[in-house]
Amino acid sequence: MLIWIFRAIFFVVLLAVLIANLSSDAIAGAMDKTNSWAVLWSALGMAVFVLFLDILTPKKKLSALAGVFFGLLVGMLLSMALAPAVTMITESYGIDLIPESIKAIKWMMSICICYLTISIVMRTKDDVRFVVPYVEFSKQSKGARPLIFDTSAIIDGRVADLCESKLFDAPVVVPRFVLNELQLIADSADKLKRTRGRRGLDILHVMQSSSVIDVEIDDTVIPEVEEVKGVDQKLMMFAKSRDGRVVTTDYNLTKVAQVREVDVININDLASSLKTVALPGETMDVRIIKPGEEAEQGIGYLSDGTMVVVEGARDKIGRDLAISITSSLQTSAGKMIFGKFEKYAARKESGK
Repeated sequence: MLIWIFRAIFFVVLLAVLIANLSSDAIAGAMDKTNSWAVLWSALGMAVFVLFLDILTPKKKLSALAGVFFGLLVGMLLSMALAPAVTMITESYGIDLIPESIKAIKWMMSICICYLTISIVMRTKDDVRFVVPYVEFSKQSKGARPLIFDTSAIIDGRVADLCESKLFDAPVVVPRFVLNELQLIADSADKLKRTRGRRGLDILHVMQSSSVIDVEIDDTVIPEVEEVKGVDQKLMMFAKSRDGRVVTTDYNLTKVAQVREVDVININDLASSLKTVALPGETMDVRIIKPGEEAEQGIGYLSDGTMVVVEGARDKIGRDLAISITSSLQTSAGKMIFGKFEKYAARKESGK
């Protein structure tokens, strides 16, 4: 939308300058109409040329307003450098033009060049590379870099405790599209997904109510983010635009972020360096959801999505069991707990 407004302003300014010069006493009152036609055709030719070049340029938007001023500065410098070329062409080909006509042509050329340079800068990426000496300028953020949560990190819940303990002394940012995805999960027809989504919304509400955690729901519409599809890709672009660090428990998202050179904090990697939550010999209650891959195995899940593999529970699907933990496995892909069936959970026995 911004680029079309800029194009309209360009047309208005170019037309106004053209009419003002053609209606001037020097050009309009000249006996020879060569001056008027030269000014008119020069303006139209340059306008059509830069517009075609602008439209055919690959579209790469720049959100920073400073790009407009940078493009204007470059355009003015190029106009000053190319202005003598107009005089040289008229003299070389013997075109009999009065000074006012030459001056009008230079004005048209300057407007077109400024438009073209600003348009090119507006379509480049945020990392501006100069031809000499190929120096790349990166954005510098002030203060602590924000932590950008995805849905898996919010649902996991452990990150809320980490922020509450002041381990991460940085503001927490939840993009609008992440909140929308969390709501879709909470409205899912699948009971397990719906429970996880509601858990994530509850955890986010608790974090917002905390006086220690600075949570921001970012509703900013960023063109670069809106152009890409998929929440993960939007998250990468959003993290780059905010110069933030992505917080997730998704193993694949962690690898993609590393490839895209986006700083990422994987809660599972952080947990692997800490004490294991589930110790062998401890007991816990879990509902068996489905059969496991091996014989006699049943699969259940904790409220944070941790998979629990229970030996001797294949025929107890849909029941709440009290299990004894035998081992646990923590990787970047997540946490798995292994246990064996001890007895039915007390709450189920009391309901019989």
